[in-house]
Amino acid sequence: MPDSPRSRDDLRRLHFINALFAHATGQDLYLAEQIKEAIAFSLAELQEKIAAHPGSLKTYDAMFNAAATMLLARVFAGQPHHGFYHWDASLTLASPTPLFTRAEIMQGLKQLAPYRDSTLLVTNLRPALVPPSGRATARRKRDYEEALAFIRELAAARTVRGSNLQLLFL
Repeated sequence: MPDSPRSRDDLRRLHFINALFAHATGQDLYLAEQIKEAIAFSLAELQEKIAAHPGSLKTYDAMFNAAATMLLARVFAGQPHHGFYHWDASLTLASPTPLFTRAEIMQGLKQLAPYRDSTLLVTNLRPALVPPSGRATARRKRDYEEALAFIRELAAARTVRGSNLQLLFL
């Protein structure tokens, strides 16, 4: 690890990786740092562009999250006894609406039902409901909080008793 103090964004990414890969790291920040560095290395070219244009940091964050999501999907694909479902809420404009959210989460829960251990990953819900380019109005924030609560409640109500579902929001 470098001797210089870490930036806030770097710490956020480290904790993000530690939470996302807790099953592999055992909450060991050293292992999480290695995974984070591997992802950052794969995005090195983009990182150089960001150094030249600091305003594109949001692009790096989005690419980092996408790379981490793809890596997590590959990890779980190699585990036949662990179910994995990923829903990206920003795929369409209608995705984050309650009706489509319910349909997508129910589809994921049906796919995960046969597994005793499973992970349901929801990405880009906040940017879909509270766009970074727009104002974070009280209504948008409330819609986001309601969507989180709705997904949590739906997952709790529709998950088979005795199964372990990890619900992750990125």
